[in-house]
Amino acid sequence: MEVRRAESAECGRVADTLASAFSEDPLFSWMAGPKAPLEARMRVFFRGLLKANLRKPDPLVFTSEDGAGAAIWQPVDKWKVPPADLLRAAPAFIRAFRSRLPAMVGALNAIEKVHPTAPHYYLEMLGTRQDAQGKGVGSEMMAGMLARADSEGLPAYLESSNPRNIPFYFRHGFKEREQVSCGKGAPVCTTMWREPR
Repeated sequence: MEVRRAESAECGRVADTLASAFSEDPLFSWMAGPKAPLEARMRVFFRGLLKANLRKPDPLVFTSEDGAGAAIWQPVDKWKVPPADLLRAAPAFIRAFRSRLPAMVGALNAIEKVHPTAPHYYLEMLGTRQDAQGKGVGSEMMAGMLARADSEGLPAYLESSNPRNIPFYFRHGFKEREQVSCGKGAPVCTTMWREPR
């Protein structure tokens, strides 16, 4: 499977892939609200997130050639979202989460508070379209950046909002750090760290 950097023109396709991947995610379901059409809302959210990322000078946004997988990484010491990017993405986030926006902001703030300060690559989002899950797409989507981190002697970090994915990340060398409470009644989010090999 060919994995390559995504281009700005592919923002919609990559957003569709991530929306499909996260359409049953426990934390995103809680943030959006119980009756929200989650996949449609996630499509709006991911378009906003991707537009902000693809504007960067050297974006680490990857897609598979067939569109089955997508990944958003942040470079070393660049994981914090600049205020200007937040402002540009705000309309999409408001459309996606509506009255649940405070819950979403609270959850993301809780997760950000425990983000490690040591230099690392940050896997912000990884997703495989539902019809392609269980076929090795996620592993392929991570392979290049994990190899890069290893060659540079740098760790990698991620948060998993779906407990089902923890064993997958274990197989790739990530170890659980802590579980983060994301709000009253919210599912926990698991933070994971991978030392370079």
